[in-house]
Amino acid sequence: MRLFPSPRPSLAPRHQRDHRSPLSQRSSPSRSPRRRRRLLAAASAAAVLGALLVGGTSARAAGPSPSPAAAGAADVDVTVNANEGLGTIPGTAYGLNSAVWDAQMNVPQVQDLLKAADIGMLRYPGGSYGDIYHWQTNSAPGGYVAPGTDFDAFMGTVRTIGAQPILIANYGSGTPQEAADWVRYANITKGYGAKYWEVGNELYGNGHYGSGWEHDDHPDTSPAAYAASVLQYVSAMKAVDPSVKVGAVLTMPGNWPDGVMAGAETADWNHTVIPLIAGRADFVIVHWYPTSQDTAHMLATPNQLSGELAQLHDELAAAGAGDTPVALTEVNGGTGVDTQPNALFGADAYLTALQNGVFTVDWWDTHNGAQQISTSPDGATDYGDWGILSSAGCVGSVCEPPLNTPFPAYHAIRMLSQLGRPGDVLAGSGSSSATVAVHAVHRANGDLSVLLINKDPAAARTVTLHYAGFTPDTSAPMTVATYRDQADAITTATPAYSADQTLPPYSLTTLTLHPKAATGSALSAPGAPKVTAAGDTTATVSWTPSTGGPATRYEVYRQAGTTSELLTDTTGTSATVHNLTPGSTSTWNVLARDANGRLSAPSDPVTVRTGTPGNSTCQVAYRTTAGWGNGFNASVTVTNTGPNPITGWTLAFTFPSAGETVSGFWNSTIVQHDQQVVATPVDWNTTLAAGGGNSASIGFTGANDGAAPPPTAFTLNGTVCTTT
Repeated sequence: MRLFPSPRPSLAPRHQRDHRSPLSQRSSPSRSPRRRRRLLAAASAAAVLGALLVGGTSARAAGPSPSPAAAGAADVDVTVNANEGLGTIPGTAYGLNSAVWDAQMNVPQVQDLLKAADIGMLRYPGGSYGDIYHWQTNSAPGGYVAPGTDFDAFMGTVRTIGAQPILIANYGSGTPQEAADWVRYANITKGYGAKYWEVGNELYGNGHYGSGWEHDDHPDTSPAAYAASVLQYVSAMKAVDPSVKVGAVLTMPGNWPDGVMAGAETADWNHTVIPLIAGRADFVIVHWYPTSQDTAHMLATPNQLSGELAQLHDELAAAGAGDTPVALTEVNGGTGVDTQPNALFGADAYLTALQNGVFTVDWWDTHNGAQQISTSPDGATDYGDWGILSSAGCVGSVCEPPLNTPFPAYHAIRMLSQLGRPGDVLAGSGSSSATVAVHAVHRANGDLSVLLINKDPAAARTVTLHYAGFTPDTSAPMTVATYRDQADAITTATPAYSADQTLPPYSLTTLTLHPKAATGSALSAPGAPKVTAAGDTTATVSWTPSTGGPATRYEVYRQAGTTSELLTDTTGTSATVHNLTPGSTSTWNVLARDANGRLSAPSDPVTVRTGTPGNSTCQVAYRTTAGWGNGFNASVTVTNTGPNPITGWTLAFTFPSAGETVSGFWNSTIVQHDQQVVATPVDWNTTLAAGGGNSASIGFTGANDGAAPPPTAFTLNGTVCTTT
């Protein structure tokens, strides 16, 4: 049994999952699985989305969008903004884990199932086994390796299904030379062209923070030692094949051990590793297993991902590595794993991660084996099997379905390609209901696909759809794909167009609509914009021009929910935007307008960050001093750098995440309303001398559900301060 430590055990429930054990399957019946638990932040409730779009049209007809009352029986409004681009789906997007203890991983039946699900990336040799597995001998001392699971057999499956591999180079018991030899064999000797390589698995679980499920033979298990070794792996592997991409392991913000420090360390794992590998590692790796109190709680957790990934990108940007790609190489909901709720979670999590810049999402995993029997709220049997395909194992007298029978999570992954394929563009979308999630894709052929997820286990929901940047052909039939609760297959139909759709309970429904003729532009999307300058209130972005015809102008939009806010326009290929909020982060798109007044598809998104004034009359230093995954301590030092003393002061700031709250404070009085926080002095620090003659040092204890990014802007008596 492997346990995560909890500095404050009462703060969050613990969760259990099989991770690196051989399957409880017929090939190894005597092997009992080893388990491990995770302490992660609790989920926050989903926020209600769905403001109608600027310049939008109703799905019913041109003109104002109908209100929910005008929609008849519809009780949910869904909005899709095709002018809001969230990035292009990469070929590696829909991924899956494979493991050397899985005797079924390379059989033809499994290959056929993975190919049918359009799996684009396969991870090998399997979670924590990556740190005990030796590829030359196909062995994992202390673990089990099934016959027919060696590297060449695995690559046979990769090639058969048309995927790419992502390989875990052994850090725990391996060497940079062993990894370099693997690169040589894979890409020079065999010509496999294996591009993506991870250095180890979850090395933050090597015992350095008190919990040691991950094998690590290094005498120094600190994050600094890991980062230094990553650079050795990068050098050795690229010396063999400079084209390989080598990734480093990070922790997911807001999840254990984010914020945790060991011994005399002054920075946690991410804040130690990132500066050392910035510009040297080609990508970074995170895993995500949200702890859930119940099924409904789990279904809300994908809403955490946007904030957590945004915080990760901010941490990378602070080290000058903001463009570093991110891979989410393990994810699973962990509650009702063989039932419909985990399928709904999976589809939602895949797409939320991709919309927030992740280039691959790899589900855990292909086969895992029955662990314990329970009953889902919808009455379905859960075998505790974290795989997407049955291992035909039994727990007592209760047995799984026949070998390789797909579980609901498999069908959820297969539904993803009903929504979008590599090269299609993820579009902005929102729902007015917390129990109906929506994701949208503008396809390369001009069609628009919308995935609707009904998280209600008992009630059907009726939605009305509205669009901006897309006009549907109401005379053409739609394609509707549906995966219902406890179904064994996805059904498809081609009904007549309708703006109103009824979603069965606990279901995934994808609508694909054709565009009305002559409503699109022949212009291509502008090239991906780059931030070329940014201050505290201004930012400049530039891009490469559209092709396909002359563009009369380019328009720069800021994403605001599902509304696109026009910031500026220009006839050139760069623009400066003024009057921005200091210390803010926002996402922009650039679109080209043609001579007919039609907009092109949106560019890839660009994240724009503003700083704080460098010459303010006040200065604030903010620092996280301790963390335990779902809580933290922070210190704030306030200095008056102006020419006049201040007696009586008010310090105000905004938490970037809705899941952050102040639970205790010292050296000040702190009041919080929503995300706004105000601190006022106590008797002994009410006066701040002029010119930095003294400072007020205050602090607080915070709790966090999900992301816990630091505040980026502070005001002292209304003046925006310089933040350090």
